[in-house]
Amino acid sequence: MTAKDVETSGPTEAVQVRTEGDVDEESLAYFREKVRAVLGRPGLPPASGEVRLTRAASHHVVLPWFAGAEIQVGGDLVVVHAREASAREVADRLQDRLRSRTERCAHRRDTDRRTATPPPWRGGSRP
Repeated sequence: MTAKDVETSGPTEAVQVRTEGDVDEESLAYFREKVRAVLGRPGLPPASGEVRLTRAASHHVVLPWFAGAEIQVGGDLVVVHAREASAREVADRLQDRLRSRTERCAHRRDTDRRTATPPPWRGGSRP
């Protein structure tokens, strides 16, 4: 089984989508649409990395579809995995997990969590 690279275009052109196994074009298009919806939203730092969609060749596997993503979002590495029974389900699950992780990265900056002035024991102004 060899991996097939699929190029991307648009706002997520630095993210490479790879497939392995028997993945049809309709499933791949749906998968790419879901990944693009998450990574192409405004306000998200530039993203680069790789997203994989794999279908197991064995017929006895209960959850044959696997999706994994390793994406650098700004200065943070986002790693997400999903395993489901169908291609649409794994794309939806990956989208949900990827969205929650990227939202966390986008809103986790130190300047977002700081108060206006640090308390006195941290070197802030004293009354």
